[in-house]
Amino acid sequence: MARDLRHLVSDAPRIMVVDGSRLVRKLIGDVLRRELAQVDVVDCGSVADARAALDSAPVDLVTTSLVLPDGDGFQLAHIVRTAAGQRYVPIIVVSGNVQSHLEARSFTEDVTDYFDKAHGHSALAAFIRGYVQPESIPDARVLYVEDSRTVAVATIRMLEAQGLRVIHVTSAEDGLAWLRELRDGEDAGADLVLTDVYLKGELSGLDLLRAIRGEFGYGKHRLPVLVMTGDANPANQSDLLRDGANDLVMKPVEERALITKAMFQLRLSQLPERKDRA
Repeated sequence: MARDLRHLVSDAPRIMVVDGSRLVRKLIGDVLRRELAQVDVVDCGSVADARAALDSAPVDLVTTSLVLPDGDGFQLAHIVRTAAGQRYVPIIVVSGNVQSHLEARSFTEDVTDYFDKAHGHSALAAFIRGYVQPESIPDARVLYVEDSRTVAVATIRMLEAQGLRVIHVTSAEDGLAWLRELRDGEDAGADLVLTDVYLKGELSGLDLLRAIRGEFGYGKHRLPVLVMTGDANPANQSDLLRDGANDLVMKPVEERALITKAMFQLRLSQLPERKDRA
C-alpha cells in the first residue's frame, strides 16, 4: 500500500481561492467541489478579503492569482505564512505565465507550488487531487539517474512506496542507452525521468535533458523530466528550465515535495488533450 503523503488531513478542508476574477474563482471552486464533497471553499477577490478570511478561521490550502486588485500573490503568500497557525499550509499560485516566473526564479519561499493555467481544468483537477487525495499510479516507470548510492537508496524507497517502478542507472550515458534501446513508437522507455545534475562520467544531467528534448524530440508531456539539484544559483536553475526540465526538485530531497511533483507530471502526461508527440 502506498504511503499516505496527503498535505491535507481533514475530510472537510477549508480552501481559500483568491483571484480578482469572479469567473476564475467559480471555475476553481467548481473543481474543488467536484474533487472534495465536503470542501469549504472560501471565495476571496482581493488581499483584503483574504485577510478577513484568515482572521475568521485558519485554512488548509490556498490558491492565488499573481495579480490581485490590491496587491499580488507573493504578498498574499507572505500574509498567509505570518497568520497564526498558517506556517505550513500549501500555497499554490495559479497563473498563465508560470514558465517565465520559473525561469526568472521569482517565486518566493512562501509559495509551495505553482500551476500553469495553460494546462486546462482537467489538469488543474489532477493537480489539486495530488494535494488533497493523492492516488498512486501503479507500475508507472521512472528512469532514475543518480550516482550516489546513499541518495539513490533513499529516493528509490520513496518512489517505490508509491507503487512506482524504478529503473535506476548511475550515469547519463546509461540513461541514454536505456532510452535508445527501449524506444519503440509510442513507448519512450519510461514514463518519467528523474535525474541529478552532476553525475560521474562525461555527460551531466543537463546533457541528458538536452538529448531527451533534442535527439529524441520528446516534449514535456510525452516524457516529463524532473531535475534534482542542490545548486542554489538562480541562473543555473533557469538554464535547466529553459532547456526543457518540467520542474526542479531541490536537494536534500523532501519526500512529500518529490512525490507530489512526480505524481502530477505523470498524471498530466496521461491526459489525452495534453499529449504531444515526437
